[in-house]
Amino acid sequence: QVQLVESGGGLVQPGGSLRLSCAASRSIFSTYVIGWYRQSPRKQRELVASIAPSGTTNYADSVKDRFTISRDNGKNTVYLQMNSLKPEDTAVYYCNAGGGRVTPGGFWGQGTQVTVSS
Repeated sequence: QVQLVESGGGLVQPGGSLRLSCAASRSIFSTYVIGWYRQSPRKQRELVASIAPSGTTNYADSVKDRFTISRDNGKNTVYLQMNSLKPEDTAVYYCNAGGGRVTPGGFWGQGTQVTVSS
């Protein structure tokens, strides 16, 4: 199995920032679209952002002006820079590989908790 490892979650005040990291194997990183999804008790899982090997990105409308997804080829890592965080961003964030721009694939990380609260 391919393991995706997320990190960077934590507690932050509204308006603050966090950067999530998703470390993947080189083969997965270079081959598949990698996306960030989130899930909270109030809402079902939803796509946050995704990035293709070409660098093409896709964002949910709710985060497009605040979040940035990027990839570092040297580190085999995808990042999600989250700025201007809102309480409604609170969720477990999961890294995914193998899907399309807006649909998940078969590889999931274990998730990292993001809590936005004053």
